[in-house]
Amino acid sequence: MSKDSQHQNLQFHANEITHHYGKNVHLVSSPLMLSLLAKLGSPATHQPQINELVGMLYSYLMDVTIDSVFPKKQVAVETRMKSSHPEAEYEGEIIDPQTPVVSVDLARAGTFPSHLCYNKLNYLMNPELVRQDHFYVARVSDENGQVTGVNVSGSKIGGDVEKAIVLFPDPMGATGGTIVQAYDHYKKEVGGTPILMVAMHLIITPEYLAKVTKACPDLHIFALRLDRGLSAAHVLKEEPGKLWKEEKGLSPIQYIVPGAGGLGEILNNSYC
Repeated sequence: MSKDSQHQNLQFHANEITHHYGKNVHLVSSPLMLSLLAKLGSPATHQPQINELVGMLYSYLMDVTIDSVFPKKQVAVETRMKSSHPEAEYEGEIIDPQTPVVSVDLARAGTFPSHLCYNKLNYLMNPELVRQDHFYVARVSDENGQVTGVNVSGSKIGGDVEKAIVLFPDPMGATGGTIVQAYDHYKKEVGGTPILMVAMHLIITPEYLAKVTKACPDLHIFALRLDRGLSAAHVLKEEPGKLWKEEKGLSPIQYIVPGAGGLGEILNNSYC
């Protein structure tokens, strides 16, 4: 049977906002996701709606990430019509299910998103090659509420990352300290060389991008929204990143504006 050309060399181009932050930054443009994200950040939204909305948002973010950067392979797969039509098989590209993938739970805000990603990957990939690691990290603040660093209190890492894709599903990319700490740990302390490392966020800031793109030059960053709400009016009129040094999305105590109001606390209904 001749191969159908439409299924060979598949190309996927995510709908992304035009920006000036570099080729590894992917600001997804979706009216639907921005609508759900606005609802998630509303003070009128509470559990159990919080978890349901995060599930919808991360399902979409996973789809875009997988289509954009996961490796593909050629297959020939029979369908149920094979018994009556010898031509009845799909012959073309699919996501390579034999790619090892590690989803890293950056506790505590990243625990539920990581579980969502891990669960979805087990349906798509070979489950024996899908793993969830746990990395316990929290921001450290001084007496004025200023973030001074991150504290790693422990981890549970289930093996090496040789030829794996490593995902960091962390909802809020505020200062970038957590992602840099986790990225460095997997680069320097975990055995093996991954084929790709990806941070997956609902909301990020220009300050986050300034820190992370410098410290983690090969990291791919996917986000549903960039928040720079404390920038001056003339900055907001320009494309994101054009006046990067003047952009501002963090409050004096490093919370995102507009943001979602401390999603780690809201997801867990824990404010201590």
